[in-house]
Formats: sequence, C-alpha cells, structure tokens
Amino acid sequence: MLPFNRPVLILLLAVAAAVFGIRQWTSSRPQELRESRILMDTVVEITVIGAQGGAARKAVEAAFREMERIEALTSFFREGSDPRRLAAVTGAELAPETAEIIALGLKVSAASGGAFDMTLGRLKEVWKIEGDPPRVPEPEEIREALVGSGADALRLEGRRLTKKLARTSVDLGGIAKGYAIDGAIEVLRRAGIRHAVVNAGGDLRLLGDRNGQPWRIAVQHPRQRDRFLGRLLIADLAVVTSGDYERFFEKDGVRYHHLFDPRTGYPARASQSVTVLAETAMLADALATAAFVLGPQEGLALLERFPGVEGLIVGSDGRPATTAGFEKRIEWR
Repeated sequence: MLPFNRPVLILLLAVAAAVFGIRQWTSSRPQELRESRILMDTVVEITVIGAQGGAARKAVEAAFREMERIEALTSFFREGSDPRRLAAVTGAELAPETAEIIALGLKVSAASGGAFDMTLGRLKEVWKIEGDPPRVPEPEEIREALVGSGADALRLEGRRLTKKLARTSVDLGGIAKGYAIDGAIEVLRRAGIRHAVVNAGGDLRLLGDRNGQPWRIAVQHPRQRDRFLGRLLIADLAVVTSGDYERFFEKDGVRYHHLFDPRTGYPARASQSVTVLAETAMLADALATAAFVLGPQEGLALLERFPGVEGLIVGSDGRPATTAGFEKRIEWR
C-alpha cells in the first residue's frame, strides 16, 4: 500500500477543501481570497489576505501561470523541458531559470558532500516508489542506476550544463517546486499584494505576515498522523518539510520511501523528517532533502552554514533536534 500523507505542514487557517480540476474562488473570511488547483503533482493553494476584487484575482491567476511555466521548463515528464532535452546528450544550453535552479542545487550539493543530488533520475526510475505494485530492486539494478550520478556528474558554466556521461539523468524534483513557489510569491509582490501564502503540497512561502499577526504553522509529527510536534509563529519566510512518511511503501516490516541516500542508492535512514525555514522556498527545498540524508548531527551543521536558515530534524530514533533559531520560533505541543 502506498499512503500519501501530504501536506506535511498544515496552515492553521480555515483551509478550504481543494477542488480538483475546478477553479474556485472563496472568501470564507473578510478580505481573504483563495484558489486551489493541481500543479507539479500536488495541490497548490494560493491565499491572499487583505485584498480582493479584480486586481487581486488577476495577481493570483498570474502567480499560477508562473508556476505552470516553471513546471513546463523543469519537469522531466514534460516534452521540451530542459531535463527532457538533456536526457540523451552530454550537454545543452539551459533556460535562465533552469540554470539558476541548478546553480543553487550544485551549491547545496557541494556544501552537503553530495547529500543533495540532482542526478538520481535513473535510481528513482528503478525504485518506482509510487509504482503499482512497488518493488525493492536488486542490488545490481541499484549499482547500475548509480553509474553516472554523483556530486561531480554535472558542470555548469553560465547557462551551459555539461554531464559526465550521456546517461546521467537530471532530476530537479528536489528543488524546482521551491523555485516555482518563489516565482509565484514574486508575481504577487510585484502586483502589490502584501500578505499571502503559496502552499504547494505542504511546502510554503509566506509573503509578509497575516495582517499584523504571525502566520501559525503546525509541524506534523512524522509517526502520528493526528498529532503535531509544535506550532511555528513566523512571517515572510519559506517553510519546507521532507519526511519518510510522504511517499513510501512497506515490505517485510521495512519502510521504503522516496528520499534516497546517493551514497547507497537506498532510502536514507538517518531521519524521520526535516523542517527548514529559509528566505526562499528553493533553498529550503534543497536543504531539507540534504539534511534528511545527513541526519541530525551533520544535517544541523549543514543548515547552520547558510545565513538565515533554521531547522528541525527528527532523527531515526524519533528525537527532535533544532538549530538555536528554530527553537526560538516553535511552540512545542
């Protein structure tokens, strides 16, 4: 069985039910505007506080269009995307947006000793975590899938990306969603929106505060679906969580999830969940994955190397560990 337990972070707002495939405007509270739709294989919800009417609606529509544009550029499953164009060649000129994404990804990869890896496309295909039925691949399949991957598999010069081998498969799934969220926030900001949240399957970017009050964000317990670890009181930040309970299956009492350790080719075992606060969702997205692979000690050390970044790591033993700044922002349950 494949349980999908998104979102991993839940806004403590009166969140309307997502209407799949249907655009629906709601104003359940005064001066609150919300729309949901399916993008990037998840439910994306944009909420604007303190602004309604035609101008606000146009801003939200434009924010969704920006996310759709980024998805078309970065998804391996979209014809004409940069990852698809790179599939069978050793190098190509990238769109400026893709180059920006990969540049940050390479920075996080270097800082984490390769724990964040954008070259695991073949490995993810071998595992088929979301397959029906899912399966545990043979060790030889995993070794073969890792050929051509690794921290030194990609080189970016300007907008030109060079791969170590033609077979190296570029996968931007661990960072591109964050970039799309940031793009949507910038569209809203340029349109004059001052208070908003973009929530893509539980990965959040907050614009401003909630009309003079902090946004209240609950952090999901990684093993108890009906329980929260605590509540964050924050504003004007991104909040991203990676957890082994998001997409997984179990076989013979072992949990196999979608967050792989590039060193072994198997699901990472050092953490149950990681929550990262950062100025951008793109940075938080990449760091959450890297810290999850590294585990509490090395993961927190990684987060502390990035100015303005704070985090919580729940280790494999279920014990939470935080950076000093995160501890100051959370109310434990």
